[in-house]
Amino acid sequence: MLKLFYITNNPEIARIAQDAGVDRIFVDMEYIGKEERQGGLDTVKNHHTIEDVKNVRQVLTASELLVRVNPIHSNSFDEINRVIDAGADIIMLPMWKTPDEVREFIRLVGGRVRTMLLLETNEAYSCIEEALKLDGIDEIHIGLNDLHLSQGKHFLFELLTDGTVDRLARIFNEKNITFGFGGFGRVHQENLLPAENIIAEHYRLGSSMAILSRAFCNTSDTDNVDLIREAFVSGVRENKEYEKSLQDRDKQFFEEMHRDTIKIINGIVSGK
Repeated sequence: MLKLFYITNNPEIARIAQDAGVDRIFVDMEYIGKEERQGGLDTVKNHHTIEDVKNVRQVLTASELLVRVNPIHSNSFDEINRVIDAGADIIMLPMWKTPDEVREFIRLVGGRVRTMLLLETNEAYSCIEEALKLDGIDEIHIGLNDLHLSQGKHFLFELLTDGTVDRLARIFNEKNITFGFGGFGRVHQENLLPAENIIAEHYRLGSSMAILSRAFCNTSDTDNVDLIREAFVSGVRENKEYEKSLQDRDKQFFEEMHRDTIKIINGIVSGK
């Protein structure tokens, strides 16, 4: 089954997500350069703090705590130390472009917690095989949003149609690197690209992780805790039931789903 992440700095929401079966709570401390990259886009721009890390840590008993720090900068050593002291289980490095930045990240973490690279620049895409020669990389997540911008594409899921994600998946699978990509909402719901197609792509490619998107449960739309809890419980259950239905599917099924996914994505892009 896919490990599911949900981004929040709200301890109450974190507890609800954990109880519903979300595997990792994702606290997002990245802010350096984000506004410049995504200022005109309808994307979530979090600026969580070290206090958020501490507060979320206090409510987690089953889910892991994933924290995205800033790209390597002059204060990275202090930032990483504080995140580790606050209780992170995994630290994610965003917006890296060179193996040297990865090497420095690994050095600063020093094996104290697990490491995850967020591959979201064209430079990282070009040098990934060199970066993977380094020891100390535990997991990789492909950040489709910034990577598609870096490559000049119109829609983030175009990277499922042009061979980008397929190439990376082959590299990661050959090296037995745990990886994931993108995010999705709930199955059985109206979306431009249905969650069913995206989840099938995870299975086709050998991915094992994904972020639950705003389409899954946008907690900014309501402060009704009961509605939020029901959305998480029913949503995680239905998604996992769909996943179970994929486990006995053959290669032909996934190839057919991939062709359908390409058709949907091409239609979305041509309509822009």
